[in-house]
Amino acid sequence: MCAARMQRILTALMLGIILYFFAMGAHDFQEGLKESFHFQVAVILQMFVIIMMLVWAITNFCPSTWLMKKIFPPCEWEK
Repeated sequence: MCAARMQRILTALMLGIILYFFAMGAHDFQEGLKESFHFQVAVILQMFVIIMMLVWAITNFCPSTWLMKKIFPPCEWEK
């Protein structure tokens, strides 16, 4: 497994976790609760992902790819 591929897999997992928290928050609201811890966690995590994507887009530096390159070898797409 290479660094860029691992970063994409972890991003997909993070979005799946956020979707779970949004779904649980929606369920909390359907049951009549005024506020939901699940919904708050989902919004915070989603904002984190958005900020990280903006950092990557503006600076062309992705902190998660940088970290993954310290753990996994870089991808060799031409092979």
